[in-house]
Amino acid sequence: MTSRLSKLGVGIIGVSHTRGWAAAAHIPALRALPNYEIRALSTHSAESARAAGEAFGVRKVFSNHEQLVTQPDIDVVAVTVKVPHHRELVSAALAAGKAVYCEWPLGRDLEDAQAMAALAAEQGVHTVVGLQARQAPAIEFVQELLRDGYVGEVLSTTMVGLSVPGDVVIKPNAYMLDETNGANLLTIALGHSLDTLNYVLGEFADLWAVSGVRRPLISIEGTGEQIVKTAADQIAVIGTLTSGAIASVHVREAVAGGTGFLWEINGTDGTLRITADAAFPEIYPLTVAGAQGRGEPAELAVPAALVQKWPTLTSLQGAPAFNVGRAYAAFAADIDQGTHTVPDFADAVRRHEVISAIERSAALAERVTA
Repeated sequence: MTSRLSKLGVGIIGVSHTRGWAAAAHIPALRALPNYEIRALSTHSAESARAAGEAFGVRKVFSNHEQLVTQPDIDVVAVTVKVPHHRELVSAALAAGKAVYCEWPLGRDLEDAQAMAALAAEQGVHTVVGLQARQAPAIEFVQELLRDGYVGEVLSTTMVGLSVPGDVVIKPNAYMLDETNGANLLTIALGHSLDTLNYVLGEFADLWAVSGVRRPLISIEGTGEQIVKTAADQIAVIGTLTSGAIASVHVREAVAGGTGFLWEINGTDGTLRITADAAFPEIYPLTVAGAQGRGEPAELAVPAALVQKWPTLTSLQGAPAFNVGRAYAAFAADIDQGTHTVPDFADAVRRHEVISAIERSAALAERVTA
């Protein structure tokens, strides 16, 4: 699929030359796509900006995001920093009239997300949020199977997933233990998993949720320092989808591990089973199995045409950059053709609304409208 556009210039805010999501996913993805060019990087200091520029071969580097977003050769700004900083940085890019790719969660809470979506609409710019599991070939395959009637009418769906195994975290991720920062099991592991479920099967009409902190103290890897955790590490949701199907979801942390990710879709005529190593369908490779009638599900091969939809990304298959690259590729096509195939900020608001409903239900211990 070739865009009529010339190369889209990208500026990435939040790049480390040693670690991080930008280095692991965004940069390899963009380098593999012929219609993108990384033209600028921004970090928190001049020293780290120079190091990142040298590591990734990018000439323009800044320690001030305002300088990056006002560069005339930047068409798309990618925001890959910690969640509490999303609103400030995204708002600056939108105000400069740039298209924006922001990592998920879009904001710390629903209010943050609504504000950014409103500004994007006001500015009339293209946006995409990093809910890239929607672009996974296996998810596209599941959609095809459902459209073709593989399971008949969907009666119910069940999802169980494991977030962080073990009882330690690395120091840069310690901020995720504080629920007020908006980056935790609810928004990330459950958020990505629920988005996949709702994207494929439809939205919740109502839901009932319970949550809890079963491990209130977590150690920092390498130091033994113990941090008090306020973010829930066990979240269970049961609800009714707008189709009438019943859905149940339980995502949790565990010291000893367990089932990484198991999603079943049960219908009148068959069953689909999607599995992975953890509750991060946007990152981990997904396996699809199915059975019609009463048979035991057997693996179904994802069609090669879906896997090779964007041929230059095929070498990234199985890596974190693969689905991110597919999201970027689809985003370029959306900009070129006026389509809407990647989740934008309005879609992110809807997912934040569901997360807010889960929080409300868990706090009130009652069923709520989603």
